[in-house]
Amino acid sequence: MGRLLKWLFYLIILGFLGLLAYAYVGPFLDAGFAPEPEEIRIPVELDAR
Repeated sequence: MGRLLKWLFYLIILGFLGLLAYAYVGPFLDAGFAPEPEEIRIPVELDAR
């Protein structure tokens, strides 16, 4: 059981490091993480008397 938990811990650390590396290297590989900017207009009705 101890060996299984040790391997699971190593796998979690390796996955975290892989995700971290992809976050830094991804934009150089044309993986854009930012959404496309778009303008949103919502009319607001003020109740001023």
